[in-house]
Amino acid sequence: MTPDWQDAVRVRLHRKNALLFHPQDDLLGELRQKLHGLSRRACVLWALSLAEETVRALAAFFPADLRPADALAAASGWAAGECTMARARRAILACHALAKETDSAEAAALCHALGQACSVVHTPRHVLGLPVYELTALVRRSGADGAWESSVRARVGAYLAAADRAEREARLPRRWAPFLQDRSAAADASTSKEVIS
Repeated sequence: MTPDWQDAVRVRLHRKNALLFHPQDDLLGELRQKLHGLSRRACVLWALSLAEETVRALAAFFPADLRPADALAAASGWAAGECTMARARRAILACHALAKETDSAEAAALCHALGQACSVVHTPRHVLGLPVYELTALVRRSGADGAWESSVRARVGAYLAAADRAEREARLPRRWAPFLQDRSAAADASTSKEVIS
């Protein structure tokens, strides 16, 4: 019998793992399936909308540091065709680098969550990176003995609701970079399905 997700997190905490969640965890099964069915553009909208919350959370740790906000702005600009991939990549990597400059495991996990979310513009393969890192940050905030189970469940519910919103918003007119512009619906769906696992 496999351990439930709470036990798996407790084991990872005990082992002092950097990441407390894994994309294949049962907890993320419904979300994995939902994201698997979204178009690439819906995945981008999902990730960038959640990244806005992560930027606000990071502002509490780094009030004067613009790297988180710059990463989100660059990724959003890249998705809209207003920023180059090279500039967005530099901004995203700078956000990941910020994680090495803090002693807070929560802040470090949030930096990586943001970097993963912004990288969804490049490929949907990064789509589960946001929840894996953000949920890790949530548990780190509560502490090893904290009551984090209900918060984690609620956050996964918020991810699912955000996916529903992104699916609707992806159908609305919006400016997209050429690599995200309309293709056949079948090609768009197969792109997301082949890379999200």
